[in-house]
Amino acid sequence: MTTFVLIPGMCHGGWCFHELTEQLRSHGHRAYPLTLTGLSERSHLLHGGVNLDTHIRDVTGVLAAERLQDVVLVGHSYGGMVITGVADRMPGRVSSLVYLDAVVPADGQSMWDLVSDTERQWYLQVTEAGDAVRPLPFFDPRATPHPLACLLQPLRVTGGSAHNRRDVYVYAAGWPASSPFTATYQRLCQDPAWITYALDSGHNLMRDAPQDLLKILLETGEAG
Repeated sequence: MTTFVLIPGMCHGGWCFHELTEQLRSHGHRAYPLTLTGLSERSHLLHGGVNLDTHIRDVTGVLAAERLQDVVLVGHSYGGMVITGVADRMPGRVSSLVYLDAVVPADGQSMWDLVSDTERQWYLQVTEAGDAVRPLPFFDPRATPHPLACLLQPLRVTGGSAHNRRDVYVYAAGWPASSPFTATYQRLCQDPAWITYALDSGHNLMRDAPQDLLKILLETGEAG
């Protein structure tokens, strides 16, 4: 049995992993789809102080409270920021990181640093309060504004947490326009420490390539 902790991307909640969670559990695994502070059913907690560190603490808190070990952390898009920070703070509890068409930050980098000008223009479309980014029009109706500070705060990591860890990158090759993650995927393809996949899918891999994604996660869990 493998324990998967699933972290959504911007504006989304744990609901985006609903079908994937059910499938993982049907294969006998444990799956924890998390909603981060200030989003979805936790949107009432949105305020200017919610930042990247808040979201990292959301996840480390679950790992500690549930006494989870040998965890496969799965992060979609912005979730790559979060799982990188969690693995750095609790390296002994994490067996694998799986980045789903996500950023892979280094120490001192923010989400703002790692995306294209197109995404930065989106980040400037803030709510009236000025502390959150509006969901894009084509997002699921359940999407909610994303705390702006999460996208601007640089990640701080020691860089010593990757020893004996299995890291996986799943690239969505079916963006309608250029993907902001292409350069990351191409770089990691050349790194023998990484396992990489490219799926003929849009950015929402959970919706567009559910069976391929499930197979990758099951293989990752077995290898761990």
